[in-house]
Amino acid sequence: MVTEGSGPAQGTVPSGTTKPIQQEERKDAPPARAPPKNDQPTGPGNTTPATAPAPTTKPAPNKPVARDNQGPSGEKKLSNAELKAKAKAEKQARRAQQKAAQQAPPASAGAPHAPQGHAGNEAKGGKHKQKSDASQPAASANSKAQSTKQPIVMAPTAKNTDHMADVPECFSHLSMAKRISITQADKDVHPAVLALGQKMGAFALTNSTDRLEATLLAFKQVIDSYTTPQGSTLSRHFTSHVLNPQVEYLSACRPMCFSMGNAVRWLKMQVSKIDIDLPEADAKKYLTEAIDNFLRERIHVADVVIVELAADLISPQGDLVVTFMHDPLVERALLHARLEQQKNFRVMIIDDPLEPTGRALVPRLSEKGIRVSYVPHLAALGTLLQEASLVFFGAESMFSNGAMYACAGTCDVALFANDLGVPVIGLCSTINFTERVAIDSQTYNEIDPDHHTADSFRLLFDTTPDKYITAVVTELGKTAPASVPVIMRKLEEL
Repeated sequence: MVTEGSGPAQGTVPSGTTKPIQQEERKDAPPARAPPKNDQPTGPGNTTPATAPAPTTKPAPNKPVARDNQGPSGEKKLSNAELKAKAKAEKQARRAQQKAAQQAPPASAGAPHAPQGHAGNEAKGGKHKQKSDASQPAASANSKAQSTKQPIVMAPTAKNTDHMADVPECFSHLSMAKRISITQADKDVHPAVLALGQKMGAFALTNSTDRLEATLLAFKQVIDSYTTPQGSTLSRHFTSHVLNPQVEYLSACRPMCFSMGNAVRWLKMQVSKIDIDLPEADAKKYLTEAIDNFLRERIHVADVVIVELAADLISPQGDLVVTFMHDPLVERALLHARLEQQKNFRVMIIDDPLEPTGRALVPRLSEKGIRVSYVPHLAALGTLLQEASLVFFGAESMFSNGAMYACAGTCDVALFANDLGVPVIGLCSTINFTERVAIDSQTYNEIDPDHHTADSFRLLFDTTPDKYITAVVTELGKTAPASVPVIMRKLEEL
């Protein structure tokens, strides 16, 4: 035992055993954690055994206590959960940067960005030199895997937007028919719809009634070949998974006319009304019969009534009926007045010089004994219409404010006829009515793809204000243009 006033405690312990231990502890452990010295004198009345420190208090040389929660550079070591969260955040950041690089224009895509900007270069198919960091190979492999898929997704979009590159920005909202390849169509598009879309894109079907009838007949084939998947019902699966891809493809080939939009909404309503417990065969039979009834009542019977009402407006002797371009309803009304009602009248056909569809109408009317004069341009309308008794137009659609949507040039002829006091009659079935409102020709229109250059382009339709239209002939009778919204409300009640 060592008492107060005696020599240092280390004198009782051999120096060869304590000094190496102290040096090794000072070398491995931080200065703040150094063990206390044993050579300090003890306080009064205190005694300490003059023995070496216990082996259990000696820190292990290979596992320093002060470095348990520190990395090689002195930063805090992360747990497994924190490492996963950090890796997930870095992955999301790389994806967001790749998406931004793909949407950026080519000039800005090649500009240097943050150190992770090489991901945008990989999205273009280019290669870069990998960094030596151990975390980069996984990110590089992920970006390369995405870069191989990127051209397949972006190529159709770039091809579809090239046709609108030369259109001024003020007309960029207008649509244009496109010759879409069958290979670019969705896999769910029916072959009958594929063939119909090619015809519409090539303008083999131009009249709105013909396009509507062909569309509904194609949808009948889609319904006949449809099979409800296991665990689903026709009313819940057909519209979203089958009908919508057909409509999207037809709209991509050429914008749908107003009658097609009305028919598609009607068909979706019929599908939603089908009871989920109704067998598939009965549901398909119900839809096909509904389409047949729709075609018969809203198109075939409606056209017959319109033709008879329009023919009644022609006087028995000496009238000069003027029409613009070719419309099937106007042609049938003229032939009905001549063949069925035995009326003697003359016809003047004013045609569009860029799209002379009225030229083919001349021989068909002449063969039936109708005297026809043909004007291949819109010049001198004030002189040509002085002897006119009646003007017939075939309307593409009627807006709810009474404006008439028809072939480009219709408004010019209607304006001159109205100034000369000549009645202007529009022929249009109610399926072509729309709740939309238009006061000019730029709100709703299409760009002619055959007359579209970098310097100019041509619109396919124009809008005639209701003040230039005398009456509209529908299957419900002859009415004023202002009565269009009233007729639409009556149809909704039926």
